[in-house]
Amino acid sequence: MAIQRKPKSVPAVAAPAAVDAFVGGAPDARPAEPSSQGIYEKGIPKGHKRQISLTIAPDLLRKVDEIAERTGQARAAVINLAIFRALEGDFFK
Repeated sequence: MAIQRKPKSVPAVAAPAAVDAFVGGAPDARPAEPSSQGIYEKGIPKGHKRQISLTIAPDLLRKVDEIAERTGQARAAVINLAIFRALEGDFFK
């Protein structure tokens, strides 16, 4: 059996409209939809969220990590839920 070279392939040329439709269908290709309060630009965009830096006391961080481990959640999820509940509840009213 002889070893043969792989035949050169000619790339298929797609219609520009098909390319635009394909690229436009990507989740991150759509322009961000402004919320009712406008676009918030602080933090680093990460999908539909913003990454921020947070300084926290070691004892409080230990408690957050314990809750995260006990519930099987990520640390960020525990912090997000705590902030959400504090803001949606009557904690700051």
